[in-house]
Amino acid sequence: MVESVRIGIVGAGLGGVAAAGLLGRAGYDVTLYEQAPSFSRLGAGIQFGPNVMKIMRRLGLEERIEAVSCHPDFWFSRNGADGAYLSRIPLNAQHDRYGATYVTIHRGDVHEIMLGAVDPAAIRFGKKLVDFEENASGVVLSFEDGTIDTVEMLIGADGLNSRVRETLLGPEDPLFTGWIGHRALIPAARLSGLEVEPCVKWWSSDRHMMAYFLDRNRDEFYFVTGEPAADWPRGVAWQPSTRAALHESFKGYCDTVQAYIEAAESVTKWPLFTRDPLPLWHKGRVVLLGDACHPMKPHMAQGAAMAIEDAAVLVRCITELGVGDMAATFETYRRHRVERASRVQQVSNANTWLRADEDPYWVYGHDVYAIDLNA
Repeated sequence: MVESVRIGIVGAGLGGVAAAGLLGRAGYDVTLYEQAPSFSRLGAGIQFGPNVMKIMRRLGLEERIEAVSCHPDFWFSRNGADGAYLSRIPLNAQHDRYGATYVTIHRGDVHEIMLGAVDPAAIRFGKKLVDFEENASGVVLSFEDGTIDTVEMLIGADGLNSRVRETLLGPEDPLFTGWIGHRALIPAARLSGLEVEPCVKWWSSDRHMMAYFLDRNRDEFYFVTGEPAADWPRGVAWQPSTRAALHESFKGYCDTVQAYIEAAESVTKWPLFTRDPLPLWHKGRVVLLGDACHPMKPHMAQGAAMAIEDAAVLVRCITELGVGDMAATFETYRRHRVERASRVQQVSNANTWLRADEDPYWVYGHDVYAIDLNA
């Protein structure tokens, strides 16, 4: 029997939506607060490994996502200068080994599909959290629009600049990593006649370009780079850029990469931030997940995956251990997540993932539903 407890989730990104969907399916009274006024097709490309798709299966979304996404058989790593192959890592070529499909898709498309697993009445847009205060019976939330709401449990899934984290631990600017990323979405027709592999990362000693298709029909192509940068202006989320800037940055890369850059109609650049490991993931009736507690560089394509895994493990702890002792339930969640999330954070930040032939089973073969919560 589901315990009567009202759960609030701040942040309707992929981790927050996953938590809301899983809690709703388990029968909990959940409200999802999102500061944006409505859903929009934001972001660019994203990769969901089999470790994530197993969770999508529990949400009843696996087939819908598979139907519209690209399914690369391999991850290729190639030398940026001459195109020589550095690694050839099986993805869907070893589908049975990992237990689910590896997909590449537009973040906005998969976000919309995932929102379909949440009761629309549970989603409240235009709710920017300003503050919260915990008392003996709940957590009182105050929003920028002047409204107030009360929940009995609060999940902070509000990302790198989490207001929930800041309220728990105090204000602290995120750390600029010294890296930026350029992004571009390209109609595949603009690449006609070029060598276009479904999922490939081009490397040199100090920068890279990751490129892949975003849909089943391979109509939309995407690339994102990682490049060193001395600084980034404070408070600026992103900036427009140019093909010329990319050509300059990737001078010496092979003709294929130059052609990808030339095909881009619009280019933007984004800073990469991180945070030091947090001293806590939960306090009282409040618990954090995803980038709110372990942001990372995107170089493993596992940032959103870790948030979704967090959500699934947290919901398992809530449903299987109960909420009578929230501190114990939250600590079980943290204990089963901190080592894995920290390891992925370290490898991702190091930017070595799959550059050479290695076995990615520890990431893609992972199944959060096989964890023994009592271990």
